Amino acid sequence: MGAPLVALGDWSVTTCIHGGVDGATIGSYGTDELDWVQLRSRVNRRDLDPASSPSAALGVQLRRSREARGLTQVQLGELIRFSASYISRIERGVESPSRRLACEADRALETGGTIELMLDQLEHSVLIEGFPEFAEHESHATAIRLFEIGVVPGLLQVHSYAEAYEAAAVRQGHSTQAQATERLAFLEARQSRLSDSRPPTVQAVLDATCLIRPIGGHEVMAEQLRHLEALSQRPTVVLQVAPLELGEDRPLNYPLVLLVLPDRRVMGYTETLQRGYLERDAETVAGWVGSYDRLQVEALSQAASLAFIRKARKDFEDDAR
Repeated sequence: MGAPLVALGDWSVTTCIHGGVDGATIGSYGTDELDWVQLRSRVNRRDLDPASSPSAALGVQLRRSREARGLTQVQLGELIRFSASYISRIERGVESPSRRLACEADRALETGGTIELMLDQLEHSVLIEGFPEFAEHESHATAIRLFEIGVVPGLLQVHSYAEAYEAAAVRQGHSTQAQATERLAFLEARQSRLSDSRPPTVQAVLDATCLIRPIGGHEVMAEQLRHLEALSQRPTVVLQVAPLELGEDRPLNYPLVLLVLPDRRVMGYTETLQRGYLERDAETVAGWVGSYDRLQVEALSQAASLAFIRKARKDFEDDAR
């Protein structure tokens, strides 16, 4: 998922992919398929709560504006030259619209720019879409199981490390300083749970790249790795390293969080560049749990992982001199 993830939602900036082929071209669907698109939209829209997410609110607004003009998804698609299935996905909150679709829909539906304005709000939200809902469940979890690639998970970051990562996002134009400051404060609030009188248990498997990628420079990395060493001594924290030698056989190839809730339900969370996904389906989550279990077996033992972290820290300390 790449650098913009920054530890599953902590610093993600919602992005919108612009391009000339935002949906399949008109005419690529037969009558039966178009009927299915419209039927699925009618079935799903009853369950879409506009307050559930910014994408859901935008989708509901697009649908209401379209229906106010007496247009079907197919008819709107013909007017703005986007596929009915793409419009359906937007109206169901499954996908965010492109900038071009938002502008064309505003023009065709005479909304006064409402859809594009809602897209602006979606793109400039402080936290990636889907992450606030995840964070709410995380705050009640009795156990948190993490896997991360390339960056130390947010819950385990020291301030200087998190600040350096966020500063890079500001320099690259992905966020403003005000957004960075707000995200740092939000992260600190999340981390405070680890110091509660009854903290959740945390199992974290870190890909080795998390420990050798120099975020913030050598001194910051040395501080971050010392913090991981200290965390590993807590009875509620288990840290393991997935060595590079696992290669293509590493059981997980994407960052993942598993939350065990007080009622023993397990939820999964992962992200794309654009949004976060909280998975509740028991069968899907069971598959993720199985992959995580295999990852823990394949990772270094706790003792070997601590030795790996200490060596990496000493290397950064030597480089800082």
